[in-house]
Amino acid sequence: MTKTILVVDDDRDIVRLIADGLKYEQFEIKPAYSGSEALESVHKGGIDFVILDIMMPGKDGLEVCRIIREQYNTPILFLSARDREMDKIIGIEIGADDYMTKPFSLSELASRVKAYFRKMERMHKEWESRQEEYPGKSSSIHTKGALVLNEVTYEAQLGGSKLDLSTKEFQILLYLLGRPNQVLTREQIYESVWGDEYGDMNTVTVHIKNIRKKLGAYAECIKTVWGVGYKFVLEGLMS
Repeated sequence: MTKTILVVDDDRDIVRLIADGLKYEQFEIKPAYSGSEALESVHKGGIDFVILDIMMPGKDGLEVCRIIREQYNTPILFLSARDREMDKIIGIEIGADDYMTKPFSLSELASRVKAYFRKMERMHKEWESRQEEYPGKSSSIHTKGALVLNEVTYEAQLGGSKLDLSTKEFQILLYLLGRPNQVLTREQIYESVWGDEYGDMNTVTVHIKNIRKKLGAYAECIKTVWGVGYKFVLEGLMS
């Protein structure tokens, strides 16, 4: 099934450039030239991925990302001229799954988008194979204490309340949840969640920080093992 990419930028030439490149990769493109126009498209449905500029008049990309995250788990990649490390951290902390800076490589952008869908396809096939191996057994719902993750719908609950996670945050938490009390390096987490995507290893640290913030009183279930990585401690979910 053809995937639909929403490309949002107030520079029409950039939108046209991205659209031409991604159409070559067999994606369907929906253009938007403002934050309001982007939100209208998302609310209508049928968007599988969002490429989002930050600096736009009216609603900027950061505000658009916040609004989308309040209601949807649609993956978001920021494509911005802001290239400071702090800008990338802020973008990821408010819910983006990835961040690229301008000027950019069109081939790299296409590779990141395709890598995301390959990852989703692999996860779906793994889920189907588990269903075939254990017919009649639901292996898509993962419950540990106060935390419930549904890897089919990408919905999460914490203490009976909805937990809003971005796609990458959900994948990281699911990976940790399946390996309790194991010390995991950033490299292991990155390889599992991002696979063959381009990216910065520090993005794991930023995502973990964001997950902890959302876990609130349960944040201590993710322990930092200094100089190594992280450990998921089940006792932290039982309090």
